[in-house]
Amino acid sequence: MEVNLILKIAGIGIIVSVLCQVLAKNGRSDQSDYVSLAGIMIVIFILINKVGELIDVIKGVFGVV
Repeated sequence: MEVNLILKIAGIGIIVSVLCQVLAKNGRSDQSDYVSLAGIMIVIFILINKVGELIDVIKGVFGVV
């Protein structure tokens, strides 16, 4: 696994957590929930892309076209 990918996911997590805390302190907990949901969806899309690349590599190793 690439270190760049781990740092990207960690950065997204830090940004989302700071935004959620700021929104919650200002009484906007519903928007805080949306921000956390958006952060989770962004990370899932990144991981789905990487899993697709992994499947392509495995197909190449075993010669499946």
